[in-house]
Parts: sequence; C-alpha cells; structure tokens
Amino acid sequence: MSLMISVSGIRGVVGKSLTPENLTAFTMAFAAWTSRRKRARGGEDALDKPRIVIGRDTRPTGALITELVSSTLALCGCDVVDLGMATTPTVELATVGEQADGGLIVTASHNPVEWNALKMLDEKGEFLLAADVELLLEIARDRAFEPAGWERIGSIASNISYDPRHIESILKLPCIDRNLIAGMGFRVLVDGVEGAGSFVLPELCRRLGIAEVKTIACQGTGIFPRNPEPVEENLRETMEILRRESCDFGIIVDPDVDRLALVCQDGTLFGEEYTLVACADFYLRHRPGPVVNNLSSSRALSDIARKHGVECFSAKVGEANVCEVMKEKGATIGGEGNGGVILPELHYGRNALVGTALFVQAFAEWKTTNGGGTLSEFRRTFPNYFMSKRKVVLDRMSKERIEAIFSSVAANHPEASPTRIDGLKLDFPEGWVHMRASNTEPIIRIYTEAGSKELAESLADRFIAGIVSASEALDASGKGQA
Repeated sequence: MSLMISVSGIRGVVGKSLTPENLTAFTMAFAAWTSRRKRARGGEDALDKPRIVIGRDTRPTGALITELVSSTLALCGCDVVDLGMATTPTVELATVGEQADGGLIVTASHNPVEWNALKMLDEKGEFLLAADVELLLEIARDRAFEPAGWERIGSIASNISYDPRHIESILKLPCIDRNLIAGMGFRVLVDGVEGAGSFVLPELCRRLGIAEVKTIACQGTGIFPRNPEPVEENLRETMEILRRESCDFGIIVDPDVDRLALVCQDGTLFGEEYTLVACADFYLRHRPGPVVNNLSSSRALSDIARKHGVECFSAKVGEANVCEVMKEKGATIGGEGNGGVILPELHYGRNALVGTALFVQAFAEWKTTNGGGTLSEFRRTFPNYFMSKRKVVLDRMSKERIEAIFSSVAANHPEASPTRIDGLKLDFPEGWVHMRASNTEPIIRIYTEAGSKELAESLADRFIAGIVSASEALDASGKGQA
C-alpha cells in the first residue's frame, strides 16, 4: 500500500507505507518549508528559530512517532511545543495561541488503529493549501533540507494547558448559555472511541451544564473498540447502549475529534449531514451571514440559508478548500457533511467540540420554545433528504480518461445544472449527483441526494450505469487505453 498524500498531510500503515524513513524526510521537508515561509513573512523575528506545535491522538504508535518527529524538528533548528495527547482542533488553536510558525498532528483520523499520519498546519493553524503541499513535496523529493549545526538546534518543551483553554474559548462564545443548558437536566452518552476526545469531550459536556454525562470508550487507550469512523454501520452498539441507558441523546466523535455524530433518544442517528445543518440554523439566528459546505454535502444547508435570507456556497471536497471559500465569501459558519463544523469565530478548522456546544445549545433553545420535546422530534424540524454513497471500480484511471467519462455523462444530461470544480456535480430539481475520482484508488465515488431513499438509490444506479457505459464506449473507440 502506497503512502497517501493530500492537503492534510501524509498517511499510511505504520511499518509498511508509513516508515521512520519517510516520517523523517517529510518532517525535515516541513521544517524547511516552515523556515522559508517564516523568512518570507519578514519581521523582526524572521531569522529566529521556527516554532512548531505538535500533538497526537491516542494510537499506540503516536507517542513514538511524536518523539521521532519532535527530535527531527529540533535537529533541523526548530523549537517544538509538545501538547501530548490533543485533538486536531486543539492543536490548531494552540498553533495560534503559541504564535507558532506551524503545527503537526500525529493522527490518522478515522482510519483503523494500524494507520497513522502527519497532518500539517501553517502559522494560522490551518491545513496547507494544494500549492503549499506541492512545494513541500518538491522539497522532500529534492531533499532540499539539511539539519542544523550544533549551535542552532532547537528545543522541545511540554505544554498540557490547551485542553482547558480550548474548553474556555468555547464557553466564552456569546451564543452559549450554560444556565439554559443546565436547566434542561440532560442525560447524555459520550462515545470517545478511545481517542483524543476521551477526556476533553466529557469535561466540555459537564462544563456546558449537562446534568449527567455517561461515557463509553473514554479511557484514552487508543485501542479502538470498533471501526472508528462515526457512521451508522459502526455505531450499532453505541445506539443500543443509549436506548438501554435512557439517555436524551448521544455524542460520538472520531479519534482526532474533528467529526461529530449524534444519536437520538430512540437510538436512531440524527444524521451526519445534519450536524452542520442544525448548528448553522441555530448560529445564523445569532450571527447572520453566508454559509459554506462542500459539493458532496446535503442540500438541506442551502434550504436553511434561504430560510435565514443568506447565501450558501459550495467548495471542493476537503477542509482546506471549504475554509478557503469561507474566507472568500465572509462566511459565518460552514463545514462538511461528515459531521465537520467550522466556526470562524473560534478558528478555521473542523471542530467537534465547538459543534457539540452549538448543537446542545440549539436543542436546549428548541425545547424551551416548544415546551419540551425529544431529539428525534427536533430532527424532524429540518428539511428531509436522503443520500446514497456508492463507487465504481475502473480498470484504468487517468485524468484524461476521467475527464472524457465525465464529459460524456454531462452531455447525456443537458437538463441538469453542472458544476465542474471538483469532478462532476449535476443538479436536478428532484436531487443531485456528485461524481469524483479517488486520489488513492482506481474508483469513482458517486454521491446522490433526493427526497426519498428510493430516488437517491435510483439516481446512483442510473449514473453508475452511465459511467460504465461511457468507459466502455471509450474502450471501444480506442481512446480509453490510458
């Protein structure tokens, strides 16, 4: 299996694709990239040692990788601030709080335990844009880096103060009313999947005023009790425990705490697409403004924006892409349909902790206005759409071949409104389909949404057939050999 490289960093299976050699090479490249960027910004401290914040999730390999990476950074002339176990959004906030020149998070997010990764941040605590990743890869490829001399080596210091600081920054948001939340007497189940949220998420819930916080998989062992991606097929046991414990709702995060899933009192999922929808509907009442999601996210956010009289924009898939459009459009709130909420008032990054606070506040206000009610009833107040997520495996993949396939599919549907900034998205009155090639597998991912599950699946079937037909036509014409 090859190393996966994207705007969020490098990712692979430890000991196979993720080795000490490539960890060291990419760390040295990051140190060089950070140094160049620091000098380019200029200022009185331009020639000072770069300052890098590092944190990790709970995976068994995390501590050793952090030691390797921190030592490599120091030997390349960087001063390192080690947060220890920390969520991805906490490292992002700490990068700004420490006035650092960059940040690294040792986490493979929702991947299984044998995976790990380096997520890379700039001086704003944000993921690198594609152009920055290309420059970093060029530095790594050309080995355009070198260790520091003995007189220029950096230091490594520990700072474990950022979990409480992160919580305080959320509690200080003007839209959060802890007295109102406390008055609800909520009984909540928290599932931290033994990841970086194991302690900070339950503590946030208590500080918000939740009356009773029951926890599962919150010991921080890093041995995930299930597939850690917070989607329905992996949450059956959590949903059953919630029903058995008679909780008002459940809060589930992934290992690095940038995705938030919610379970209703009856054990049904609130829906990962609707985490952002509910948070945006609440937050726009406090601070109106444009909203942003990605092209594969639910149309429900656009409906909510229309309700509040604001615009909704869509970006290419990927957190960095969403943040870029949010800045361009001056968005108030945004995120992705995988349960990722981005609140610029706090920082530009997906943050399941701030998402939790916004959601709990939204539900408390709705209950107050309606004289009570359950979370499943609250869910029914939002536009209702159904999604299908499928894929097509192709024998051959190239940019030219994919472009030809998408052009053929689009030409066969002139009645649809097309978007080509990220693969092909076709909007119909009754729903939409988004097709995009995987960066790591010979597949085309197909996302559809419609007003019923049957129609969403029907759309997926139709366009899978369309892709296969276009691919076969290319082969028959002799143009599909690339």
